[in-house]
Amino acid sequence: MGVTVSSTLSSQDGTGSGAPAFPTAVAYDAAMSSRTLTAVRAAARKITDKDLFPEPEHLRTFAEDMFRTDPVAERFVDEVYGSLGPEAARALLDKALTDGLDSIENPPPALVELFREFETVPDWVDPQLIAEGEEIWRRWGTFLFSVAGGETLEMYTEAAVAKPLSLAGGYAGDNALRRFLETARFWIDVSQPGALLTPGSEGRATAMRVRVMHVWVRRTVAGHPEWDRERWGEPISQSYQLLTLLGGSIVPALALWLTGVQTTRREIRVLFHYQKYLGYLLGVRTQWYPETIGDSLRLLAFVMSTRSHDAGDDGKELIESFPAAFASADARGLVRLRGRYNAMMYAAYSTIYMMPTTRFRYRMPNPLPGIALIVLRWPLMMAVETLRRVSPGFRRFHERLMCRHRENWHRWQSSGRPAEFAHGKGLRR
Repeated sequence: MGVTVSSTLSSQDGTGSGAPAFPTAVAYDAAMSSRTLTAVRAAARKITDKDLFPEPEHLRTFAEDMFRTDPVAERFVDEVYGSLGPEAARALLDKALTDGLDSIENPPPALVELFREFETVPDWVDPQLIAEGEEIWRRWGTFLFSVAGGETLEMYTEAAVAKPLSLAGGYAGDNALRRFLETARFWIDVSQPGALLTPGSEGRATAMRVRVMHVWVRRTVAGHPEWDRERWGEPISQSYQLLTLLGGSIVPALALWLTGVQTTRREIRVLFHYQKYLGYLLGVRTQWYPETIGDSLRLLAFVMSTRSHDAGDDGKELIESFPAAFASADARGLVRLRGRYNAMMYAAYSTIYMMPTTRFRYRMPNPLPGIALIVLRWPLMMAVETLRRVSPGFRRFHERLMCRHRENWHRWQSSGRPAEFAHGKGLRR
C-alpha cells in the first residue's frame, strides 16, 4: 500500500522526486488522494489550463520553508539578548532604531549584521509601488482591521498557528483585544506615507520590533514540550509568514468587496509588491513568493485543502476570545455603547470572513445586527467608492478621513496605551 501511494504521489507531483516533505499536520496525502479534489483539479486544468494547486517545485519550497526561520535576527537574539539580558538588549535595539547604528559605540557584530541587512534596499524594490501600497492600506482604514481579524480566526483551527499564540498568551482570553490593538498599531505605522523606505521612520522601527518579537516567541515556543516540530514545522515559519503577507494583500482585497470596499486587479498586484518588501523588513526570505493573483489563489487553495483542524482547545480559546473582547461588561455610558457597537460589528465581520463550517463549531456572538447594518450601508459604500475613483479631490479627502478614523478608533480602543511589541517574557504555561 505504501509503495502504491508513493508512486501515485510522485506521478501527480509531475516529477520522479516524490512528494514534498511537509510537516505531518499538513494533510498532503489526503488532499492528493481525494477523489473530489482530483476531479476539481482536473476540471480546473481543463477550463484554465492551470492546476488548482501551485506547481510541484513551488510546493516543495513551501514545504521546506515550514522548517526555515530567520537566522540573521535569531543570531542577534541569541548573542545580544543572551549576553545583555532582555531589558538591556531591547534598550540597545531601540537606540539603534531611534538614533542610528552609528550612535552605539562598538556595537555587537550580530546587531551590525542585522542592521546592515535591514537597511539594504533590494534592487527589486519599486518606490512608487511601495508608496501606492501604503496608500491602499490607508484608504482601507479600519476595514483592514476588520477583515484581518476575521480571516485570521479561520486559521486558528490549525495548531501550527494557534499553539504559539496560545502559549504566548497574547491573543487569548482577556489579552485578545490588547494584542489585536498592537497588531492594528503595526498596520497603521507601516502604512504611513513613506513608512517603509524612509530611514528612521516609525514604520521601519515597528517592523524591526515585530521581527525580534517573532524570534523570541519562536525560540521559547520551539523549546516548549507541547511543540512538535515534526508535526508542525518551526513556529512562525517562513511559510506561515508568507501566508500572513497574502493576508495583507489578496485576501483582504477580495474579501472587502463583500462590504462594498473595491480593490482593482492592478491594486492587488501593487499590494503584492508592497507586502513583499514589508515581509523583507520582517525577515521573510521565502524561496518562492507568489506575485500573481493566480499563483496566490492556488497557494491559498492548497492551504485550505490540506488543513488538519488540530488546534483543539487552543484554537477554541483564540477564536471565541476575539469578538467577545470588544465589549466590556464593566464599562458605562458612552464607553459601554461604543464597546457594544464594536462587538456587534466584529461579530458580523468574523461571520462574513470565516467559513460557515468553521464558525458553527464555536460559541460566537449573534452576527445578524451587524450584518444588517453592513447591508444597509452598502449603497453608501458604493457611492463613496465611485466618487473616489472619479474625483481626485474626493479621493484625497476620503484618504484623510479614513486615516483620521483609524487613529481615533485605535486611540479610543487602547485608551491611549502605546503598543509595546514586548519580547523577552516567558510563556504563560
